[in-house]
Amino acid sequence: MTQISILGCGWLGFPLAKALLQKGFSVKGSTTSMDKIAALRTAGIDPFIVQLGEQKVSDTITDFLANSEILVVNIPPKLRGNATENFVAKIEHLLPFIEKCTVTKVLFVSSTSVYGEDNLHVTEATPLNPDSEGGRQLAVVENLLQKSTHFKTTILRFGGLIGEDRNPVRFLSGRENIENPEAPINLIHQVDCIGIIEKIITFDSWNEVYNAVAPYHPSRKEYYTQKAQELHLALPKFAATNSSIGKTILSDKLIQLLRYSFIKPNL
Repeated sequence: MTQISILGCGWLGFPLAKALLQKGFSVKGSTTSMDKIAALRTAGIDPFIVQLGEQKVSDTITDFLANSEILVVNIPPKLRGNATENFVAKIEHLLPFIEKCTVTKVLFVSSTSVYGEDNLHVTEATPLNPDSEGGRQLAVVENLLQKSTHFKTTILRFGGLIGEDRNPVRFLSGRENIENPEAPINLIHQVDCIGIIEKIITFDSWNEVYNAVAPYHPSRKEYYTQKAQELHLALPKFAATNSSIGKTILSDKLIQLLRYSFIKPNL
């Protein structure tokens, strides 16, 4: 039985772990909260408290990685608002532990923010041009992991994450003068995030880079107005301008190579 360690069993990592258990994998999962240990254990996940800091990694990391063949790194940088963490330093401290353990394959959950916001159709071959601190640090971490010769790395660049309990329209509802009304959306549903990760693992698709965004790109104004109506929320009001900046992320590679069919193609 292949053992997988999932670093970060939160909104995405927890249901991913449960899905992998159903596929017959043995799963270790990390959290930073003692309150979540019981829920992980009840689900059949071997739980660990792992604190990944800018200066060091908690001692539990060795046991968390022990005997696992695959590591899923699913801990996004905390750089929103006033947060200014050094995500690169965290991964630099983690890297020697991965290189010394049994892990031979790493799946790094990254973001399409590594591409920047030019008006382009973006594929995996598009040069990286991040224009946010989070995007810049993710690009550096991608390179750090890909350079290691101790394991194979696949990079998975997700668009905006949505789910039954999570949609940006809830934050946009009732707001006025929202910018970039005609920019295309680049979103992906939680069930497809899990489905794509399962495909990468079952297809043994390593040393690859994949964009992962639903093949559905209406304008922000069109999509969020429709969603607000569906959810009976106050409609967002967008700026009266047609000069919008925004990229269209293409996921053709994973559709072709992994033969993946989106479960929620129209979000």
